[in-house]
Amino acid sequence: MQNNSKENSIVTRNLNEYIDETGNLYESLVIIAKRSNQIASNIKEELTEKLVEFQVSSDSLEEVFENREQIEISRHFERMPKPTLVALKEYVEGKVYARNPGKID
Repeated sequence: MQNNSKENSIVTRNLNEYIDETGNLYESLVIIAKRSNQIASNIKEELTEKLVEFQVSSDSLEEVFENREQIEISRHFERMPKPTLVALKEYVEGKVYARNPGKID
């Protein structure tokens, strides 16, 4: 039995899917990388906001319960698809808008 997260990341990809939009593989990869960074930043912000709720300045018996909640939240975020895979999928589906100010159409 294979792990789905590894199965999704180890895939032979058709490079022509990434060249169609821009005509240049490297330009497409830069767009995908920038989108991936945006997604990763959003995920990090969301995780930080959720974990801030559990910050406690004093030690108590409730801390053990709160740590379990923190662990569950962290596990949830670990199981999410990687930002690069999300960006690749969005790009292929045409959901990513990119503008190159140096290029005249």
